[in-house]
Amino acid sequence: MIQSTINYKRIYSDILDLKYPEKKQVCQIILNKEKLLAMDIIELNKRIFGISDDAQSFNRRHKAYNQSSILHILDYQKKNMLNDSEVAKYFKLSRSTLRLWKRKYTI
Repeated sequence: MIQSTINYKRIYSDILDLKYPEKKQVCQIILNKEKLLAMDIIELNKRIFGISDDAQSFNRRHKAYNQSSILHILDYQKKNMLNDSEVAKYFKLSRSTLRLWKRKYTI
């Protein structure tokens, strides 16, 4: 059985071409990546549509991260020598979530 995946590059390229051509240049760096991570998709969504404060607080509670995004966040913390509070503030996460990820994915 063939497992299909969502082609986010094509979806966001079409949205930019049809509705927001003025924002295409800003998003091109992310769209040129070979593989988009969950973090890239969230960033594209912010750049294209913007986000209200109410929607942002609602979405923050319902984010889901895959393993590659979690490892990216933990690697970012390690490379920049940041503590849990700083990383949590930067990525808008809770410190307890970071601690759980560190236990599960030790780097």
